[in-house]
Amino acid sequence: MAKFELKLPKMGESVAEATITNWLKNVGDHIDADETVLEIATDKVDSEVPSEVEGTLVEILFQVDDVVQVGQTIAIIETEGGAAAPAPVKASAPAEAKVIAETVTAAQDTVSTPVDFSDSEKFFSPLVRNIAKEEGVLLAELEAIVGTGKDARVTKNDILEYVKNRGNQPQAVAAKVEAPKAAAQTATKAAPVSVNGADEIVEMDRMRKLIAGYMVKSVQTSAHVQSFIEVDVTNIVNWRNKVKNSFEKREGEKLTFTPIFMEAVAKALKDFPGMNISVEGDYIIKKKNINLGMAAALPNGNLIVPVIKNADQLNLVGMAKAVNDLGNRAKAGKLKPDDTQGSTYTVTNVGTFGSVFGTPIINQPEVGILALGAIRKVPAVIETPEGDFIGIRQKMFLSHSYDHRVVDGALGGQFVQRVAQILEAFDPNREV
Repeated sequence: MAKFELKLPKMGESVAEATITNWLKNVGDHIDADETVLEIATDKVDSEVPSEVEGTLVEILFQVDDVVQVGQTIAIIETEGGAAAPAPVKASAPAEAKVIAETVTAAQDTVSTPVDFSDSEKFFSPLVRNIAKEEGVLLAELEAIVGTGKDARVTKNDILEYVKNRGNQPQAVAAKVEAPKAAAQTATKAAPVSVNGADEIVEMDRMRKLIAGYMVKSVQTSAHVQSFIEVDVTNIVNWRNKVKNSFEKREGEKLTFTPIFMEAVAKALKDFPGMNISVEGDYIIKKKNINLGMAAALPNGNLIVPVIKNADQLNLVGMAKAVNDLGNRAKAGKLKPDDTQGSTYTVTNVGTFGSVFGTPIINQPEVGILALGAIRKVPAVIETPEGDFIGIRQKMFLSHSYDHRVVDGALGGQFVQRVAQILEAFDPNREV
């Protein structure tokens, strides 16, 4: 009987690793071709790994919370329909587990208070965090470790090596962690308390924890300021009402307002490339491509930001198809990791929930984010050659949050003003 190596599939150019979150099959289970074997997660998206063949799962090479590199073998499947004897589950790293066991005694004097990783600006994988918690490694210690992974990320081997040689760390590292360690030794874990006994305490799910970390990090990183502008979108509303049925019949896609707004933002970014940048330390990175992030609410209440790549190269039909495809797959949990990578500017539609405007938090490492408010019928002064009069118009607010470290009020205000000008100049006779 042949043995097939199930490998972690390539998930996009910018994704090099993933964390195993759940095995759906056990050793000895029969697996059909294309049947999901396990669930994995990157730092933004949860995904499933299906089997390419039919057979029996005979060996599992990694456990839940292990970080696996793209292309690594994660399981062995015996093919050709024969019944394979269940093989014992193989530990992800027996030698490393032994190292951890041997260092438990040396770690007895470490602090048992759980580490709050949300306080760090560095990313640590779930496996590294679990090892740190088990071994009582403080956040200051963890941040002092020089990582050997991609972008200097601390790997499993890095922290195991640190734990193994913890008693022989350089004095500089010891001095760096001594103060917070002493403070942590006197700290006590605050237990959640229900005041009247009827309150329910629910732990955040994985995605909510990630979102919380991203939001806090963004506020701590960027100097947020906002500009607001009101836009008359009467022509857009009337035009969409006129063409939406024929558009759906011809293209097989619903025509919402979102692709129209995305098209305007992409055009404005071409006019103001200073908003299509990111910051890395003391350096400004000018982005060549215009990749629009599209904040989308999920059925479970969480948020995700799929990305429309090269948005400035799409016509309205292409933009509508991209918006609908990403939105539908986001709601169905079918986004691929690469679908959420590489955005250069983000748009969020707070008007979906009736909000007139908002102050959105920047999606790092971008320097701006635009919130679309609800479209409302309002009385407005209309200027004509015959004089001014009051009429009913369709209006909305655009709320622009930007990073004042690199974007001054002039650029931030001119950019959102340009978006408004493009929307108000929309041709009511436009063909699509």
